Amino acid sequence: MLMSPKLRILLVDDHNLFRKGLATLFVDREDMEIVEVAKDGQQAIELTRLLSPDLILMDVHMPRLDGIQATKIIKQEMPDVKIIMLSASDSDDDLFASVKNGANGYLLKNIDPTQLFSWLTRVRQGEVPMSGVLADRILQEFRSEQVHTEQSGEISEALTTKETEILELLVGGESNKQIADILHVSENTVKFHLRNIMDKLHLRNRLQIAVYAVRQGLVSNPPNA
Repeated sequence: MLMSPKLRILLVDDHNLFRKGLATLFVDREDMEIVEVAKDGQQAIELTRLLSPDLILMDVHMPRLDGIQATKIIKQEMPDVKIIMLSASDSDDDLFASVKNGANGYLLKNIDPTQLFSWLTRVRQGEVPMSGVLADRILQEFRSEQVHTEQSGEISEALTTKETEILELLVGGESNKQIADILHVSENTVKFHLRNIMDKLHLRNRLQIAVYAVRQGLVSNPPNA
């Protein structure tokens, strides 16, 4: 799915006041827009099927169908749609359930608007949005636990040297462009290798790759908190 020059965003939240308040922040933006709002996960699925937004800002806890389940369904049907959880919850359970079900990032609602816009801009460059406190928790999780996945945990095929290099840079937080510059290859080459890595690890996005790679010891230099 090709993204338009203006980032088209679906906003999903069950609080009417929050939806309206956040939507007003986008009115004068020339690079991104709220194309529609949804009040729960079920409506988010229906509107995503109808509108094919580039990105969804998804609340976690909502009536009828929560954001985590909605994310799982949307990612199964439309894997190219990026989903960023935007929640008041800093629960580890919500964070890791979101990652497990395909979320491309997780931000807390107390984020400053300028930080939000900065992250949304950087998402297009392949970066993973993550509020600082939650990033620290993921790093702690990297160090303290072994990976728990629905799969057997086995890699279907060994990673190549180049794939391992890209994996280490990804875990270090580098964007696709930065990885390409460091390795002196094109961004398309980086994307090609990332697709191969995801296929081999049975994963769906960069955040899942990073969590899995460090927990499994697939990279030699885990990021520091």
